[in-house]
Amino acid sequence: MAASEVFANPRSAARASRFLPAGAAFVTALAALPARASDIIPVPDFTDYRVPISVPPAVANPAWEWLSVLLLVLALGLASYLALVRRSRRGLYGLTIASLLWFGFFREGCVCPIGAIQNVALAGGDPSYALPLSVLLFFLLPVVFTLFFGRTFCAAVCPLGAIQEVVAVRPVQVPRWLDHGLGLVPFFYLGVAVLYAASATGFVVCRYDPFVAMFRLSGNLNMLVFGAAVLLIGVFVGRPYCRYLCPLGAVLAVCSRTAKWHVRIAPTRCTQCRLCESSCPYGAIEFPTRPLPRQLRSAARTRLATAIGLAPLLVLSGSLVGGMLALPLARLHPEDRLAERVLLEDQGQVEGTTDASEAFRGVGHPIEQLVGDVLARRAGFRTGGRWLGAWAGLVVGGKLIFLAIRGKREDYLPDRGRCVSCGRCYKYCPEDQVVLGDLRAQAEYEAAEPAEVASQ
Repeated sequence: MAASEVFANPRSAARASRFLPAGAAFVTALAALPARASDIIPVPDFTDYRVPISVPPAVANPAWEWLSVLLLVLALGLASYLALVRRSRRGLYGLTIASLLWFGFFREGCVCPIGAIQNVALAGGDPSYALPLSVLLFFLLPVVFTLFFGRTFCAAVCPLGAIQEVVAVRPVQVPRWLDHGLGLVPFFYLGVAVLYAASATGFVVCRYDPFVAMFRLSGNLNMLVFGAAVLLIGVFVGRPYCRYLCPLGAVLAVCSRTAKWHVRIAPTRCTQCRLCESSCPYGAIEFPTRPLPRQLRSAARTRLATAIGLAPLLVLSGSLVGGMLALPLARLHPEDRLAERVLLEDQGQVEGTTDASEAFRGVGHPIEQLVGDVLARRAGFRTGGRWLGAWAGLVVGGKLIFLAIRGKREDYLPDRGRCVSCGRCYKYCPEDQVVLGDLRAQAEYEAAEPAEVASQ
């Protein structure tokens, strides 16, 4: 059987099980050829060789990790205090710079709470992987704080958000329809990252982190260019990575909607002065709503019922499509590509060897074991692909239902899911200036209030 036939279809596992014993003698005979060649050119010893996956670098001194955990707790507490109690945009910006320097450049962006999602997923998929407690805390602490105080981690603690906050000097408003559409991408990215981490395929979030190369002042040129491009976009589009790519942002957006306490635009009462309408560069301000006319209520109910009925179909169809994508998803695993290469070499369909195939031969493991592991993994990817597709369908269906629900709002309020608690809107609110004791702002506000009432 040709290598292309073995790997062309995930359902070939049964046929491959018959192929493996019959082809063992053929593989053994071919494996003997390099053995004779080794009489002339010694084959390197790759006994301890393991195909690498993308994992965070080991830390020589664990004390640094626990110091970072302690500083993370302090930074989260300070960010929550500055955002909800002190309502200090200046304080939040100062903490942003400090977080960028420590968690970004000094700690070189690793381990970060965003990448820690993959460590947790790997621990769930591989019982032999020992998840460091410090890494688990890096993931859990932002989630716990978000459940109580909203996205204060995003406000001034996350180094990736911090570097984008610094460059957001000319942000423009993104159309709502486009913002909602692109906002689905982080949820899809989260599903892919969890699947690849749980299957030990790789840490795609770390591999394609646009800023880690900048934090380390070295790295792949392509990633440096990618990071520079994201920052250039961030000058005009507020936090593009946070809003349209960050998988942890997707998790925190859900948690923030149920937060016990959350930032408010106005510290006390909203006077609907409309000064905050365009103050948020992240499209996270919800406007007051008016009751629908009676003739439009029936259409609104129909739209909501359609979205609710469509959601299960989206989940089911997503699961079916995800199962069909098992083969391309599995081929990203290094052992999958290694098995294809070794079989092609053994059958003479390619010339020469690669470092990985040479290392595999040096270990001395039988090819049938490698192929069997790959086929078993592909069966697992069929299940994982179905879950990934179902997750994508659930995300789209949930978004349609969310957009079909017309909430009742009498004031200008932050969108709890999208608001990153940055405090940019504070200075636009006259009530906030009054609370802070700005007498000049209070006088201007009181003088303008009768005129606005008269105009209404």
